Amino acid sequence: MSPQLTLQTPLQIPPSEIPSYLKQLWSKGPIGNKGANTFCLLIWQPAWLEQELVRTGRIKGPITGTQPQSLIDAARQVILDKDLPHSTPPLDPKITACLKQCQGDISQQDLRGQHIDTSISTLKPRRLITLAPTLRTGQPLETLVAAYCPLSEDSDKSACGDVVVLRGGQNSIDNGLQILPTLLPKDLPSWLWWNGNLDEAQNLFEELATPNRRLIIDTSLGEPANCLSLLDKKVVGDQAINDLNWLRLRSWRESLAEVFDPPHRRESLNTITSLDIDVEGDHPVQGLLLAAWIASRLSWEVMETSLDSGELLKATFKRPDGGIVSLRLIALPVGNPSIHPGQIVGMRMICELEQVKHSALCVILGSKTSECMRLEAGGMASMELIEEMVSNQIDSVEMDVARLLESSRGTTSPLLAAAAPIASKLYSTSHV
Repeated sequence: MSPQLTLQTPLQIPPSEIPSYLKQLWSKGPIGNKGANTFCLLIWQPAWLEQELVRTGRIKGPITGTQPQSLIDAARQVILDKDLPHSTPPLDPKITACLKQCQGDISQQDLRGQHIDTSISTLKPRRLITLAPTLRTGQPLETLVAAYCPLSEDSDKSACGDVVVLRGGQNSIDNGLQILPTLLPKDLPSWLWWNGNLDEAQNLFEELATPNRRLIIDTSLGEPANCLSLLDKKVVGDQAINDLNWLRLRSWRESLAEVFDPPHRRESLNTITSLDIDVEGDHPVQGLLLAAWIASRLSWEVMETSLDSGELLKATFKRPDGGIVSLRLIALPVGNPSIHPGQIVGMRMICELEQVKHSALCVILGSKTSECMRLEAGGMASMELIEEMVSNQIDSVEMDVARLLESSRGTTSPLLAAAAPIASKLYSTSHV
C-alpha cells in the first residue's frame, strides 16, 4: 500500500475562509490542478473511549481515532479493574462510562482527521472531512485544512486530495455543519462513514445522512433495535447503505455456500428443519443477519418469534413446501470477546426428511474446534456430519471501510437488502 504524503502542516483557518482557501490551493498551489476526481468521505469520529483512556493516563497520545492493540489492551484492563463482566467487548460504551467517573486531566495532541490510513489513501479520495467532537463540550470549533498526495511509482498518475477537520465540543460542531454543502462537490459521489455508536447523536446522523449520500455503518455498535431499524429504514428507502457487521459475515456465508455447492447436496437445502446460531455475548444482530440471509435465499416465511431463557431469540419459518424450520439464536458468554460485539462463533444446520431417515445431514461451522465439539452434542450420530472451520478474518476498521469503498457501486448489496427487513422483523416481533 502506498503511504500518503502531506504537502503541508495542517493550517487552522476560520470556517468561512475554507472554501476560498481550497480553491486557491488547487488552482495556484503546489499541485496546480483540481485534485483527484474520485469521491469525498465524511467521517464522524468521536473516539470517546480513546479520549477517556488518554485523559486518565491509561494510554499515551496522540489521539488518532484508530484502534491499535494498545487501546484494546487498555480497555480490557478497565474491564478487570472496574469488575465489569468478563464478556464485555473492549469497545463497549460501558467502559467509556466507567472512565468518565475516573479522575484525570491529561491533555494530548489530537490528530483525528490528519492521519490517513494507507488502505484508504490508496483509493485517492478527493476530500476527507472529519467531524471530531471533544470531551470538553464547551470547546470552540477549530477547523484545520491540509493537502496530501499518495506516493506513486508513476508520478504522472498521482492524484492528490485534501483533508478538512472540524474539531470542538458537540454544540460547536453542530453549529459548524452549515459549511459542509460548500465543501462537498456536487459532481463527485460522497460517503458518510459513521465511525461510532449508532445510539449517539441520532439527530446529527439524520442531518448528515442525506438521501444522495452513501452510508457506512456498523450494526454491532448500538442497541440492536436501533441498529436493525436504521438498516431496514435505509434499505426500504432505497438509500445506499453498507454495514461493516454484514461485511464481516462474508466468510460464514461463503463457507456455508461451499458446503452445498456439490450437486448431490443441493436438494438437502429444501429439507432444512433446524438452524442453531451461537454468538458472543448478548448482541444478536450478526446472528440475525446470517439467519435472514439464509431465509431470503431459500424463500422462507417468518411465522413466529419469541424470547427464551438462555437464548437471544427463537423463531419458526415456513419453507415453500410447507415444512417448518426452527431457529435458535444462542448467547454464549465469552471471557475474551472480539472487539466487535455479537460475532458468530458457530452454527448448526440439520436437513432431514421424515420418510427418509438415512438421508439426514448435519452441517456444523465453527470458528474454533471447541465450538464444533459443543455443537456435535445432541444425537448427531445417525446423520451424515459435515464440519468446517470458518476463519474469522479481523481486519482494521479502516481496511474494512476501504474494501467497501473500493467494491461498492453506490448501491446497497442486493443480498443485504433482502436480508435486512427479515432480520428487523425477527427482532422486532420477538420484543413486542
